[in-house]
Formats: sequence, structure tokens, C-alpha cells
Amino acid sequence: MSAASRLSRTGLTSAGAWMALAAVCLVAAGVWAGYPELVTLGLAAAGTLLVAALWLLATPKLTVVREIQPRRVFEGEAAQGALTVMNVGRRRSPPLMVTETVAGNRTTVTVPALAAGHSCTVSYPLPASRRGRYLIPPVLLGHSDPLRLLHRGRAAGAELALHVYPRVHHLSTAVDGGPQDSEGQTTSSTSLGGVAFHSLREYAPGDDWRRIHWGATARTGTVMTRHLVVPDEPRQLVVLNTSSTPYTGGLFEDAVRVAASLCVAAERSGLPLRLCTTRGASGESSSAALELLSAVDDRAEDLGLAALPDLVRDVVSRSQGVALVVVTGRVDAETAQLLMALRPRFLSVGLAQLVSQDTAATPRPRGVLSVAAPASEKFAAGWNRLVLR
Repeated sequence: MSAASRLSRTGLTSAGAWMALAAVCLVAAGVWAGYPELVTLGLAAAGTLLVAALWLLATPKLTVVREIQPRRVFEGEAAQGALTVMNVGRRRSPPLMVTETVAGNRTTVTVPALAAGHSCTVSYPLPASRRGRYLIPPVLLGHSDPLRLLHRGRAAGAELALHVYPRVHHLSTAVDGGPQDSEGQTTSSTSLGGVAFHSLREYAPGDDWRRIHWGATARTGTVMTRHLVVPDEPRQLVVLNTSSTPYTGGLFEDAVRVAASLCVAAERSGLPLRLCTTRGASGESSSAALELLSAVDDRAEDLGLAALPDLVRDVVSRSQGVALVVVTGRVDAETAQLLMALRPRFLSVGLAQLVSQDTAATPRPRGVLSVAAPASEKFAAGWNRLVLR
């Protein structure tokens, strides 16, 4: 049994509280009025509470194993908790009440009485429907005396984490995956095994002898081989504005869903991906991006899109052929000018604006794929119409 399972606390139930109050009142009334019968009744009530307390001293010996499946779900999907309780003591354990707490919401299930050496597995839904990263504390195992006067509870199991990813919509990408050209631009860090010539290098054991460059070998006196790689692919860069300033109502949640949808679409199209937030956090894969987006929030002190030039500088300098999509709320004319200035450095620039329906017309930067919508579902429809036309 873990250390957490040894921590316990005992308290009165509502029935026990009434019993304690009755004992005090009966004894006090009997003494004041001179009625020994009332005192006897009060002492009997107090004795009943004492017997209940003695009953709870015999704590059942249990081992507890808790699992959460799956640990990562999308909004609207259900996660299940599974608790296996085994009685390793010599006597029968009483029925147990198991309480699971997720984000302040409690779920209580019952484990039946267990004979010595027997076990039971109970499953229950976890109340985690909103996006977030939930740290789930140990479950609370509770049992009481036969009269339900006292209750004893103890923590069991370890703390677990549950990730609820933002809901994802089907989106088309503005660029296609795969190499731009079989003899396109390459770098020394590009994956081996392609057909694009990058350079000559010394022959190493295991190299294909058919790639030996005999002319260079004769000139240098060293066996040289062609270094062939996969040419650079177009890359998808998604930037999420995590400043609270441009968002109204619950539109930040819609912006997070759009960013997640773009990341999943890039992975589906085979595009190398990078997600950045204007706070500086980043993820280099779809799974890393979803992990980040499950816990991201918006803050007033965030620099917002003023940090965009610094965020994209390193990405553009490392490789060519980057498609940029900026996800934000309402943009102003200054931000529109910034996006137009950045446009020549990218294969394409997209602007996803999550704005309320009563918002005035937003700027549409020239040369930028711009879609404004009041919800992530409507954005997906508008984006796909724009990209696929």
C-alpha cells in the first residue's frame, strides 16, 4: 500500500452528528431536570458512537491500483477511470465509497464488500469535458460503521494527469506535403536516403558502391561517394496569439481549436510542423502541439503579435519554404501591415481571425489568405472554401 493510502481521517456523518447532539442534550436535560432516564438515554447514544469508533479502528487491509484510459482525449470524448481494489487482509472488508475529484467535480462509486483474498474492479466516467490539463489527486476510499454514524476516508493511489485536447476540425492545408523538387534545396541535416545530390564525402563502410564518384576519387586519391538526401520539404508554421486583448467572450477557445486543427492538418498532409505561441512556447510535432494547446491560456500581459517578427526570424533562417498561419482575434491596421511585410519571406501567409458577429469589418492584408469567423466551425468551412477554390 502506498504512503498516500495510509493517510486517513475520521469524521461524523450527518446521522452521527444528530446522534452526538442528542446525547449531549439528553444528558444535560436529565441532569437539569433530575430525570435519570434521560441521562441513561444520552449515555446510550454516546456509547453507540463509541462502539462505532471502535468498529472503524479495524481498518481493512487493501491494495489499490488506479488507471485512467485514455490519458489523452479530445473535447467531447470520454475518459474512464478504473479502480482495482484487493483485500489482502484476513477478514472481510466492508463496502467502500470511492470518490474521484477532477477539476473540483466529484464522482462517487461503490465497491462491494470483499472477502479475504478477493478483488473487484470498478469503472467510472471522469467529469472532464473542457479543454485542459487536469492533475487528478489520489482517490478517496471511505467506509463507515453499520449504523452509518462515523465515516473514515483515506487517500489511495498516485496523482495522475489527464490531458483534454481542443476539438479538431477538418482543414485543408495551403501548401502540399512532399518535396518541392527532386533536385530542390538541401541541407547537411536533411534526411538521408533521397535522390537529391547534396555534396561529396569520403566513402564509409556500408555505403552503396554504385554511388562512388570515380572522377573525384582519382583526383583526390581518396574514395569519394555522392551524399544523396531528401530535398527540403515545405514547412507549416502556426502562431497562436495568446494575448487576451484581441479576443472577446469565449473566442480564445475557438482560436485554440483552430490552431489545433491546423497542426493536425499539417501532420495529415506530411508537412513538418512547428507551433508557436506569442508567449514563446513551441511544439515541433502534432502531438507536442496538442499537449501545449491543452494547457495554454490567454493573458493580458502577453505581447501578442508584436512578438511575431522575433518568433519567425529563426524559422525562416533555418530553412526555406515555410507556410505561415497566424491565429488571433481581431487585428488592427498595424498588424495587417506587419503581415504584408512578412509575406515575401514565406510560401504563403494565412490569417485566422476569431471575431464576434457584431464586430466591424476587419482589415484584409493584401496577399494574405484571410478568414474571419465567429466560431471555429464556421472558420473551418470558410477556410476550406478559400483554400480549395
